Amino acid sequence: MNKSEKIPLNVLLAVIATGLMSFCGVIVETSMNISFPTLMREFNVTTSTVQWMTTIYLLIVAIVVPLSSYLKKNFKTKTLFIFANLFFIFGVLVDAIAPAFPILLLGRIIQGLGTGIALPLMFNIILENVPESKIGLMMGIGTLITAVAPAIGPTFGGLVVSSLGWRYIFVILLPILIVSFLLGIKNIQQKSQIQKSKFDSLSLFSLILTFGGLIFGFSNMSQLNLVVLAAFLVGIIGLISFILRSTKIASPIVNLKVLKNHTFSSHVASFFIFQILSLGFAFILPNYIQLVNNNSATVAGLAVFPAGVIGAILAPLGGKVLDEMGARLPILFGVTCADISLIIFTILSLHLTNTMIVWIYILYMFGMGLSFGNIMTNGLKYLSGPDQADGNAIFNTLQQFAGATGTSIVSAIIAQSQSNTHLSLEVSTAIGTQHAFIVLVILGLLNLFILFKAIPSNTQKS
Repeated sequence: MNKSEKIPLNVLLAVIATGLMSFCGVIVETSMNISFPTLMREFNVTTSTVQWMTTIYLLIVAIVVPLSSYLKKNFKTKTLFIFANLFFIFGVLVDAIAPAFPILLLGRIIQGLGTGIALPLMFNIILENVPESKIGLMMGIGTLITAVAPAIGPTFGGLVVSSLGWRYIFVILLPILIVSFLLGIKNIQQKSQIQKSKFDSLSLFSLILTFGGLIFGFSNMSQLNLVVLAAFLVGIIGLISFILRSTKIASPIVNLKVLKNHTFSSHVASFFIFQILSLGFAFILPNYIQLVNNNSATVAGLAVFPAGVIGAILAPLGGKVLDEMGARLPILFGVTCADISLIIFTILSLHLTNTMIVWIYILYMFGMGLSFGNIMTNGLKYLSGPDQADGNAIFNTLQQFAGATGTSIVSAIIAQSQSNTHLSLEVSTAIGTQHAFIVLVILGLLNLFILFKAIPSNTQKS
């Protein structure tokens, strides 16, 4: 491919249109966490009830994203975009005026439908329309939206809640979504042929059981009881049922046979681990700053913001390095930087100042920005064109599921330490944080090992 190949303007604008929608989805998810104490007071609900703001949203997104391969093959891209955007706008309006907590949850469900369609749509547009020599760059731009927003979300949420009120989190998103809608209507074009296939309701039911059980189980892991164990069991039964069903029918919702490609499945495993690490960080650091260092939510949001900016800059830059030099250098170097950051955090976790957190987290996001999007880009290169939509669905589904998993694992570890009544909250949280970081270091080193084996040393630009 010629390095001078240009990305057509309408393709760039189409990616921006779907990217803005995905950005709104991730921003609202991470910024709402800051508003939980306010919502608890205003609607008179408990901590476990208010958590459903995130849980119900993640559940809907996790169920809808695996359908993306089927939707892409059966419906026009622009039709999917219009539905996704209108769902999101309607959901945002519902939440902005919600008079009661159940109405607030309804709005989150509608937003989840929009985000679930939008997330894979962006990457499918890139894979279909961008010249091969520029795919790394554009996938990097796409990835920064979903990977960096968790770092920006708490800052945005903290500033809006403290200055304007929580409803303005939704109000501010409305003009962004309208711009997204207008850009998409004008610039999204159909490239692939529509191939009508039968929708399998049993597979959808299995997906609902899988993610309903597993997300509920992980979200309540800190209070392990019979209900939580039953939820895990339902999730596992649903997953086994989905896998068996997908291998038996002619047109499965997701073609799981692509996972037989070991290089692709190694990239999928790495991507899943990396997302667990990142969402674990997004929970640990703001909590540490507030509970151990006794600072406000706004300070906590501002402390993680510089790293978010670094990650944003590095994501497309990392993609450009992949386009020019192949995958091995940016991915392995980035993962190594992230692992070094994890190790430093673990060693210093009992005595972290806010300044130390800022700088060590910048190192992590530097590594993540350089490698995270490239793991997905490089993994999809090992699939043929028709299989890439299925690969994209798998990557995006696991990204959503890892969000619930990563947060739940670290919160359960920290909560376990905090239950020690002989220690102050500050000390018990610091000890729990160290234990959580030890688990993340093990996962980080496993991630590096998987990628070292998966990416051959002679990987060059195609």
